[in-house]
Amino acid sequence: MNVRMQRMRMIKNILNAQVIDSQEQLLGALRMQGIEVTQATLSRDLRDLRAEKKVMADGSSKYCVPANPVIEKRVLGMSSDLARLSIVSVDFCGQFAVVKTRPGYANAVAYDLDSRGSSLLLGTLAGDDTILLIPRETTTRDQLLDFLNRG
Repeated sequence: MNVRMQRMRMIKNILNAQVIDSQEQLLGALRMQGIEVTQATLSRDLRDLRAEKKVMADGSSKYCVPANPVIEKRVLGMSSDLARLSIVSVDFCGQFAVVKTRPGYANAVAYDLDSRGSSLLLGTLAGDDTILLIPRETTTRDQLLDFLNRG
């Protein structure tokens, strides 16, 4: 993996783990990880990751990186089997399935499942680490589990 990809992954990890409200603060966090980068390079990295500043409930702000499998594959070089790698557990309640993912991955996994599972799924609802799968009436649990295991 090249230096840029390593740096981009580190930026994403830092932004997912900490409340970072400025590029200066992010530069400091990167330095603590042994990564030296210029402010201009950091700005480009944040743009390429599509990082945004979000206003929190208390009025403070925080950089956030949206979970997007296309960006992660193109920019971070992550595997295309995002769903399979990110799913922690699957439980059923009647016809519905509740999928637990790694924190922050539910939206990207739901997007991936929606785009690949139109013959099996009516749709998905995603939070931070939980997805509700709404299967078609003709979809069985075994079909759904097979679909999730294929990635």
